[in-house]
Amino acid sequence: MATLNKNGFLQYPGDYHNLLFYKKAVILYDMTYWYQDHYLQRGDRTKDQMEQAARSGKQNVVEGKADGMTSKEMEIKLLNTARGSLLELMEDYEDQLRSRRLEQWTKGHPRYEQMVQYCYRYHDLQHFRPYYERWTIEEFCNVALTLIHQADRGLLIYLREVEKAFLEQGGLKEQMSAARRRVRGY
Repeated sequence: MATLNKNGFLQYPGDYHNLLFYKKAVILYDMTYWYQDHYLQRGDRTKDQMEQAARSGKQNVVEGKADGMTSKEMEIKLLNTARGSLLELMEDYEDQLRSRRLEQWTKGHPRYEQMVQYCYRYHDLQHFRPYYERWTIEEFCNVALTLIHQADRGLLIYLREVEKAFLEQGGLKEQMSAARRRVRGY
């Protein structure tokens, strides 16, 4: 979460690299790039759409955090755009399973809980790359869906924190006015 500069109005946005939803978005981008390169045909529009959705899910976190230094409104909009892109990617992975007549794992599936726990526990590409290059399409898509759900949950929680900070601290103009009054001593 961004920290307020007590002497001024600019907020240090924090290092987005440490946000778990960003780390999951990085994993998803690399996984999706590999997936579309290995399983989708050249010229298939889905190939480009999946890559762009995965990229947008990651890049909009970066831009949103940077813009959050001066605009909570832009931070919220861009983080929500990241969310929307990841949900679009989720739909693509669900389509991949359905169109190939593969199973989407849910509670009760023998591998579901283990998969969810693995994705919850690990946040770095090194814990996924050795496996996703060997997974079946069904395994790959189900892990990707789990990562998307976890990133989405993290983004929702974080957006609520940004909303709370805005309600408590106000927007940039309010913070600028308050900082100016402090400097002037009134």
